[in-house]
Amino acid sequence: MRNISFKSFLLPLIAAILFSCTHEKKLPKIAIAGIKIESSTFSPARSTEEAFNVAVGDEIYDMIPYLREGQPLRERAHWVPALVARATPGGAVTRETYEKFVEIILDSLRANMPLDGLVYDIHGAMSVVGLDDPEGDMIKRIRQVIGNDVVVTTPMDLHGNVSWTLAENSDMICCYRMAPHEDAWETRERAARILIERLESGKGKPKYKAWVPVPILLPGEQTSTRVEPAKSLYAMTYPASEQEGVIDASIWIGYAWADEPRNHAVVMATGDDREKVIKAAEEIARHFWDVRHQFDFVAPTTTLEECLANALKKDAKRPYYISDTGDNPTAGGAGDVTWTLTQLLGRKEFRSANGPKLIYASLPDKDFVAKAKEVGVGGRIDMVAGAEVDDRYAPPVRLKGTVTAIYDHPVNSEVAVKVGSIDVIVTEIRKGFHKEHEFTKLGLNPRTADIVMVKIGYLEPELYNMQADWMMALTLGGVNQDLAGLPYQRINRPMYPIDKDMPDPDLSARMVPFVE
Repeated sequence: MRNISFKSFLLPLIAAILFSCTHEKKLPKIAIAGIKIESSTFSPARSTEEAFNVAVGDEIYDMIPYLREGQPLRERAHWVPALVARATPGGAVTRETYEKFVEIILDSLRANMPLDGLVYDIHGAMSVVGLDDPEGDMIKRIRQVIGNDVVVTTPMDLHGNVSWTLAENSDMICCYRMAPHEDAWETRERAARILIERLESGKGKPKYKAWVPVPILLPGEQTSTRVEPAKSLYAMTYPASEQEGVIDASIWIGYAWADEPRNHAVVMATGDDREKVIKAAEEIARHFWDVRHQFDFVAPTTTLEECLANALKKDAKRPYYISDTGDNPTAGGAGDVTWTLTQLLGRKEFRSANGPKLIYASLPDKDFVAKAKEVGVGGRIDMVAGAEVDDRYAPPVRLKGTVTAIYDHPVNSEVAVKVGSIDVIVTEIRKGFHKEHEFTKLGLNPRTADIVMVKIGYLEPELYNMQADWMMALTLGGVNQDLAGLPYQRINRPMYPIDKDMPDPDLSARMVPFVE
């Protein structure tokens, strides 16, 4: 065997290690910050700090799946987690709450300069009392701290709004391609990954951004990607975004229940090939406009009375789901409108315990929950509930029945009360019901009930997969589906479908400058 000397083996190895250490690739330094909420300006509710789930600093790692320990992107950057705040959709955010969150973000960024990149983690439909375009305001204030050289990526909900200010201060921008939002985290992770790749490669900011405002304002219930024409419209974004020279092409439906100039649809494309970026944005925008008359509700819609008549037919499929759309808390409704529940309790079909089994989810009332806890499971309760925030359509409703279940929780306890044949779910804090376990933890089975009525618009995937039949009731509340009847004063007009016979708009791309 040939002898291997110390010099011929160890010295080159040591040299290689030293070279590797001194030439280790520097990780990009990327901050993450944002506030996420949909805010209805047609609701009297106000969203305060208590409405938000707030993560500051290292707490953000647990909130963001792609930043958790062991995830690939966690190791590819030096992350600066500032503040991420999320809330169930609701009323406009108070100015005090907004300013507090923004100042925490700005202080964190100041303390961690310089930065290479920022993930601006927002929804895009936040309204703030006394302030237009809060996401645009916030990113401008962030830019004053981080400067204009930092590369900013802005992943959003497709029901967000893209103002010119937001487009100008975002270098890369994208949104979900599915409604319901089954690709939410996939989209946000993709945005972060592309940012890292642009920084690692030295490409940095894209060369071009094309912005096309489309004068259409529709609710998510008419633009679900489960059905046409949204299904095919959003399908266009995949090949458009996969072209060489295009980073992303996205479609924002916009948020229909806020009365602000930025509330309308937008198509944007970003990339390094000017012609491809412009073509992608314009082709999608023109198709969007061409199919505008085809948008319709994702399920049959009618009055509450007709929905119930269909659900109560002898040959109706079970369980029959009805969306109580007007006060949907997941779209920004106050959640405590009692109009629909008042109608249900007044119907003779449900007065007897032997009547059709109906589950109603839900109504928030902290005092009612406290009283139900006091009487306990099996106890009788007779107390009014709801309409504390939004009493425009009906006063608090009287619930006289038996407490059948209590789910004790430190933040949001819930109870089930049997009134006739109706199981009414009352929560401490308003919430949307999306999943089966939210019913079963209260001893209710949404698969065997005759009727399940949920304050929601289109059904989220788990509910959708449980229903045997489904209708959407056009009910009253802060996110009323009758857009033409809403008191818009400030949106840009003309706007389809409010102005059905408006002329064709200019859908040529407007090139967005980069902030300097």
